[in-house]
Amino acid sequence: MNTKKILITGGPGTGKSTLINALIKRGFPCMEEISRQVIIEAKKKGIDQLFLTNPLLFSEMLLKGRAQQFKDAENFENKTIFFDRGVHDVLAYMDFIGDSFPQEFKATCKNLIYDTVFVLKPWEAIYKSDSERYETFEQAQDIHKHLVKTYESYQYQLIDVPFDTVENRTNFILKTINF
Repeated sequence: MNTKKILITGGPGTGKSTLINALIKRGFPCMEEISRQVIIEAKKKGIDQLFLTNPLLFSEMLLKGRAQQFKDAENFENKTIFFDRGVHDVLAYMDFIGDSFPQEFKATCKNLIYDTVFVLKPWEAIYKSDSERYETFEQAQDIHKHLVKTYESYQYQLIDVPFDTVENRTNFILKTINF
């Protein structure tokens, strides 16, 4: 029950997964981003962009998967575990597209509390689109604003991760949480 849950969030293409991979290489347990898995599974079923064609279903799947990751983290008792995105990201993305969502989305966010939240700002120098990341850099900047607003509305004190090398960004996170 004393698992320390550290969240890394930010808009698309900000280096979250790269940092998670660096933390994994250093031996830290991490919960990896699941949206790509959801997108790939939908494509296997013939749905090219599930988030665009059925954003509520996509968001429900993400929220359920991220809530499960949160619960699974309890298996790492007395450890520090890192998350690539959290449940609150789902609300931020729904707000970004201007879509409504069920009240239980908010309840999930209220009940699942991360110990520390790091946020990565949009960084044009490293931003790339691909088959699962279709947003423009301008949209990534807007998503960032929605993420900050959402997390702050749940009383999180966000810690900005500076632009730097992967190693230095990873060291910044570890130093900030006293590792």
